Amino acid sequence: MLQQVALAVGLIVLGTHVCSSTFVDIDKNMPPFTVCVEFAVFQFNEQQEDEFAYKFLRVRRSQRQKLTWIYLMDVEMGRTICKKHDEDIDNCPLQEGEGEKMVRCTFIVDAKPWNFQYTILKSNCTKN
Repeated sequence: MLQQVALAVGLIVLGTHVCSSTFVDIDKNMPPFTVCVEFAVFQFNEQQEDEFAYKFLRVRRSQRQKLTWIYLMDVEMGRTICKKHDEDIDNCPLQEGEGEKMVRCTFIVDAKPWNFQYTILKSNCTKN
């Protein structure tokens, strides 16, 4: 009997852990998600050696890990004519011709909006 109880408790704990690690689709306009996108794009720009800023173009995938504040986003960004520390990069035109560059990135961001803390857990970017 004790073994059966231990097994049942183990399965419940394991099941909760497995379920909490799966991502589910969410509305890409949900405020916590949009803040995470802005944070990820800002961090991307900060880490680039390129003097020009990349701006957010579109969300290809928006997901949240069940029972957490961890978000997965697949976004497209384009290289602008603005420097990365200019204001209003969102309204800056994209570069054309030789300077034109597009990237697609997948970010996983851990959000703690009540503390204004955001952490990129994983990022992967490829040039389009």
